[in-house]
Amino acid sequence: AGVPPEVVQHTLVLEYNNVEQIEAAFAQHGADIACVIIEPIAGNMNFVRASVPFVTRIRELCTQHGALFVFDEVMTGFRVGLGSAQGHYASLIPGFEPDMTVMGKVIGGGMPLAAFGGKRAVMEHLAPLGGVYQAGTLSGNPVATACGLATLREIQKPGFFDALSARTRSLVDGLKGAADAEGVPFSVDCQGGMFGFFLMPELPQNYATVMKTEGTKFNTLFHGLLERGVYIAPALYEAGFVSAAHTDADIAATVAAAREVFKQLA
Repeated sequence: AGVPPEVVQHTLVLEYNNVEQIEAAFAQHGADIACVIIEPIAGNMNFVRASVPFVTRIRELCTQHGALFVFDEVMTGFRVGLGSAQGHYASLIPGFEPDMTVMGKVIGGGMPLAAFGGKRAVMEHLAPLGGVYQAGTLSGNPVATACGLATLREIQKPGFFDALSARTRSLVDGLKGAADAEGVPFSVDCQGGMFGFFLMPELPQNYATVMKTEGTKFNTLFHGLLERGVYIAPALYEAGFVSAAHTDADIAATVAAAREVFKQLA
């Protein structure tokens, strides 16, 4: 709703983690492709990572054809690490960096705030340095930016992400162990404070595979956990998040509740 037909007409939608499709798109439309936008960890497919070959090839093709590579880090920004998802990929792909980044959620510290940024050559096109006008009635809201700044100062403290990652890992390992003990097909992944799980034996690589998850079993898991005081995202396409406010006791209680529900799914 609200998306003009002209926008759809000039947008190519390709399968996630499909290198062949992105290569074919550039082979056919390379000169006309302005940018490639991806979520480095797709949080609306639950939790699906962009593979290193996929990210590497997009970077190569964008550079070759003069297109911008845009990382949508609205979900992953400052959640999966202090360097966000692009910092993680930079550790796996030498010299990697996107041309632009979009952020939201964590950067606002609970307040409505979003931000975008990019390489100097791109950002200098914006006014007042360049001819592209950009403004908004909520731009630079002082309350939101103050909350965001306080959040950034907090997560920069030594050991913050080590502790957060360890707590998230404890949760997903506990869930996996509980599912395995009951013979329930289960796969799980996490990065920093972001995690996702699937009621299938292998982690999916794209949306088509995610859709093969048994919705009825997920509903049983969701309501079973809710009855035991644990609230997870109510849809199997949504990622989960652990915060610094969660305690080891919270993790243990969640795993214990899940173990009881897995007995019903076995």
